[in-house]
Amino acid sequence: MQRVEIQAGLDLSRIVYGMWRLADDQDVSAGNIIAKVEACLEQGITTMDHADIYGGYTVEEHFGRALKGAGLRDKIEIVTKCGIVAPTGDYAGARLKHYNTSAEHISASIDRSLRLLGTDYIDLLLIHRPDPFMDFTETGGALDAAVSSGKVRAVGVSNFRPWDLAALQSCMQTKLVVNQIELSLLARDPFTNGDLSSMTRDKVRAMAWSPLGGGRLFSNDTDLGRTLDRIAAEQGVDRTAIAVAWLLAHPAHILPVMGTNNVARIRQIGDAMKVKLSREDWFELYSTAEGRDVP
Repeated sequence: MQRVEIQAGLDLSRIVYGMWRLADDQDVSAGNIIAKVEACLEQGITTMDHADIYGGYTVEEHFGRALKGAGLRDKIEIVTKCGIVAPTGDYAGARLKHYNTSAEHISASIDRSLRLLGTDYIDLLLIHRPDPFMDFTETGGALDAAVSSGKVRAVGVSNFRPWDLAALQSCMQTKLVVNQIELSLLARDPFTNGDLSSMTRDKVRAMAWSPLGGGRLFSNDTDLGRTLDRIAAEQGVDRTAIAVAWLLAHPAHILPVMGTNNVARIRQIGDAMKVKLSREDWFELYSTAEGRDVP
């Protein structure tokens, strides 16, 4: 498995395992969770992506309980996110769903995540959504303080547009190193709307959430689905591997975040690394998804 350096002394596996569906599994026992982690580690997938809100604010606790005593903390990188407050779980008293990127909330969220995950540090903390009520100076200062304290090794954002990212970065001493965005054959705008270009310019790594289009690429019976299947047959893999390899092939070194709960499928995630797409293969998939040739 390739590794991607996001800052000096910290690199992530090229493919990331996402925990957003962990609580959807009827079996959230420690044994089942560790089986998923070990299936990832067998392939060199060491980066585990969380958010405090996943599973109604339960996933970090499930994962931390499983991790306890398993001796795996030094073998993985933990990514988590904060900033969304929804009226459930620990925030059941909230009147409505909203964003909170205040220094107080960020600090409390970090401490909560550390406690539930059973770890002394978070490898990468992301602000989960751009906040229309954000005080960039306050939020940036809170992220700087989190790194200075040693509780967080690196910081970034999720779902930010270039101007939001630039505004927050202008108020910080610490480099924002990652922006996790929706990116797939069914969510192609970042390739042409300036998002990916500005991130490349600013040396911000792109993580891709929902790289399979929320599962829509599994049963896509269109020209795109048939093209995926044809290339998959040529490469000796399934269409999932081709869709992920399409992201991996891009020179921006995109890190897809994969979130299946099925251990057998987890063991196949690494198949995407075996795929070799030519430039014409890449554009065939892109053009087919667009429904037209490039201009």
